[in-house]
Amino acid sequence: MNVIELERWKPSETDPRKLEYAGQRVAQEVFEELKHRLTGMGYLPDEYFLMDTDWENGRKIPKDADIFCTTDYGGSEGVYLDVYLKWYDEEQKKPITKSFITGKTLGENGNDLDRMFLISSAITKAFHGDHATHARYMLIGGVEEDMGGSVVHLSQQEQKVIIEALVEQRERQENAMTQTEQLLRRMTGSVTEYINTVGMRPLRMSDYDKAVLAIQDGELSAFKELYPKALDHADNLLTEAAGRPGAVGRKMTLLLLVDAEQFSEPAYRAACQKAIGINDPEKVSFLLEQAGSHVPELSPSFHGEMASHAYLDHRFIAKEIVKQCSEEQIAAAPPYLLEQFAMDKDFHTLSALVEKGISGGPSAARALHMLTCQKSDCWIAEELLEKRMWVDVNDYAALHACIQNDAVDVCKLLLDGGMDFDGYRQWAEARHCSGHEETMQALSDYWSEMQAEMEQAPAPETGGMTFG
Repeated sequence: MNVIELERWKPSETDPRKLEYAGQRVAQEVFEELKHRLTGMGYLPDEYFLMDTDWENGRKIPKDADIFCTTDYGGSEGVYLDVYLKWYDEEQKKPITKSFITGKTLGENGNDLDRMFLISSAITKAFHGDHATHARYMLIGGVEEDMGGSVVHLSQQEQKVIIEALVEQRERQENAMTQTEQLLRRMTGSVTEYINTVGMRPLRMSDYDKAVLAIQDGELSAFKELYPKALDHADNLLTEAAGRPGAVGRKMTLLLLVDAEQFSEPAYRAACQKAIGINDPEKVSFLLEQAGSHVPELSPSFHGEMASHAYLDHRFIAKEIVKQCSEEQIAAAPPYLLEQFAMDKDFHTLSALVEKGISGGPSAARALHMLTCQKSDCWIAEELLEKRMWVDVNDYAALHACIQNDAVDVCKLLLDGGMDFDGYRQWAEARHCSGHEETMQALSDYWSEMQAEMEQAPAPETGGMTFG
């Protein structure tokens, strides 16, 4: 199995046969790939396996960083596995060691310690490679009630003997199990659900089943051979490949995009969400770039919906999607996207959304409330309204929110943008406005000045006739 890279590489522009350095990978993307690999091996620690919060929000792995693990009993309970990154900081002129991942197992006996060391070994091999074919290890017993369980070292010859015996036993049982297997497959559905439920692979698998397992196992060569035979299941294959972390998952996704002309929108949406879920901004980017050419009658709001989805747990990806989107895509985006970034007071992303034509829609009032509830943030609302009027002129709730926060200058910009203050006062008669008399008076005076200026403005002339 290929090692997990901490760097990104791309074909050289001068010589495509060579690779050139293209930057560092996002830490969370690396974590997801490692977690996926350990899960597939049955090596994920049983209590938790978590990335340090310092590496969230798109932080990249430092240049020339290396990975190492430590394993030990906890201070009071359990066995802990700590994964560290170490690198030399050129600015500080000193080596840096920083926690990257922490895992914990529920057990706390010697067998649990042995197993955590095996997991540590698997992590080390995942990043540094397995330079030889080693003997395998088998966990015998090891349940909490069975204190006599142990991790047994198997030589290559012993491993071969056990495998052959198991295969022979399985073959003898195959005929008797055929009907049972068919029923299990009908009840469980997909090959992955079958394996999760039964705990083993089906005795008979289609090319599609094998392609799905190739994705799960990260076997690129097997996938290349199998997926052309299973393109009638292109939707499902794309969703599976998009959720596969790392460079292998990206290559599988690209292969499907090249050879499958069309996908359904629900499947493509699920694929984008999976790519977001594994923190792979590169995969998200090319999926969104290709969406229009691979999904017939793609919803105009699709890209904006993906940005809104990413905002929940992968904010840095949401920002990248907004940067990537065209004006047409942002104009069709759900208004809630504006409200989401208003929560963070993210002026740069809010500016991009407004400049590209997003509508405040039903979210305008809530967005303005969040931007004006603190006096120190009112400048953001003012800047955004000066760029473009993104609030519907009949949305009196938006003006009301600003009045409730006594944001007079923001209210004036809404009136400048075409909102009718007389209409608002009529709308507000049945609503609570007490305690904001000074704001209302200031706006009433400003409105009167606006009306006077309009009356004094010269009427347009045409053909020698004056229109009053």
